[in-house]
Amino acid sequence: MSVCAAGAWPEGPADGEPPQVPGFVVSSFSPLFAAAARRCLERRPEAAPDAVTAVVVVSALGDVASAVHVAAVVDAAGVEGGAGGAQGGGGLSPLMFFQAVPNAVAGHVAAKWGLFGPVVCVGDTAAGVEVAALLVEDGDADEVLLVRVDQATAGAGARDRAEAVLVSGGKAP
Repeated sequence: MSVCAAGAWPEGPADGEPPQVPGFVVSSFSPLFAAAARRCLERRPEAAPDAVTAVVVVSALGDVASAVHVAAVVDAAGVEGGAGGAQGGGGLSPLMFFQAVPNAVAGHVAAKWGLFGPVVCVGDTAAGVEVAALLVEDGDADEVLLVRVDQATAGAGARDRAEAVLVSGGKAP
């Protein structure tokens, strides 16, 4: 496998919060994924017009901020007297159901960039690299966009971040 392009968010001190992604709310997970993927894909060498590009999402914990938000809303609904509390003002946005799985943003990025290939979600980098290699070796993809997202869960100065690499089975350009 060779790396064709790479990108991350943040890449330097000037990178604050990643740009918002329409349809994704509350959490930095999807904006981080999209920003790192955009930087990587903007740096890619010109791909063959018929190239099949798979997308692999790597995240040890998934979208932590969304999970915490949903739990807080559900807990508040229980305190307010059952599920009815989650239906009124301040309830759970229907968009939260859409983004409840990490591959929702992978599909968004694939559609935006015209990537046609499998989408896979895994929990660690080693598994992501292994899946990427298998997708190329088995002929399911010509190249793989591999994106790791980590949301800060504790510690002063900890920061949400994402790294993306585009890999192929050929030699690096």
